[in-house]
Amino acid sequence: MRISARRRRFALTVEADAALTLHAPQGHSASDAEDFVRAHRTWLVSRRALREQARPLNPAKHLIEGEVFRYLGRTYRLAIVGNESRNDRVRLVAGRLTMSHKLAEDTARGRVALVDWYCRTGHAWVMGRLQPWAARMSVPEPAVDIRDLGSRWGTYRSVEEGRGPGRMSLGWPLFQLPMHLVDYVIAHELAHARIPGHDAYFWRLLGQALPEYKEHRMELDDLGRRMWMGEII
Repeated sequence: MRISARRRRFALTVEADAALTLHAPQGHSASDAEDFVRAHRTWLVSRRALREQARPLNPAKHLIEGEVFRYLGRTYRLAIVGNESRNDRVRLVAGRLTMSHKLAEDTARGRVALVDWYCRTGHAWVMGRLQPWAARMSVPEPAVDIRDLGSRWGTYRSVEEGRGPGRMSLGWPLFQLPMHLVDYVIAHELAHARIPGHDAYFWRLLGQALPEYKEHRMELDDLGRRMWMGEII
């Protein structure tokens, strides 16, 4: 509950984590607050259900033998191998992600190595997909980097005065998702090479290149909140 001398009436907020906050004016009794909450029970239940549906469920990972990691929609188990692993890099070998004991015992370095693997493999995969999408969108191929973008899947930055191609950045967690959703994000960011914002013209342009973009967008919203975002425990 938050009480404010400035507030004149009660109000309810459903927070991002589905917790409830009651905003109350100063000088009212507890029974007044209870009556207000009871009167808005139906609204609360519906709003809280929506928040629960949208709440991130991003799992944390352990650096242990058999832990599951996703890449382009497929699952791979982690294999902890001897410390002779070259350059202390994570690699995909015979259908398993391999990591040295030394990295697995140092969670900070192990996380860095996993993110580096997603960045390297993700970049190589995108470079094989970029030209057809750029041609379909009628835009020049941008420079591409894969990095940590927080909660964003991708960004596009145009060069000043429109001289030459821009730069597309993709978040490394994106490459856990199925290929068609990565393609959706690539097409989405390339559309920004022509239209910066998300107005009706932007969605029309994206729809011309990717008619099923609405379905992909909804699927991304659902699957995306279930992806590993880098937390190691």
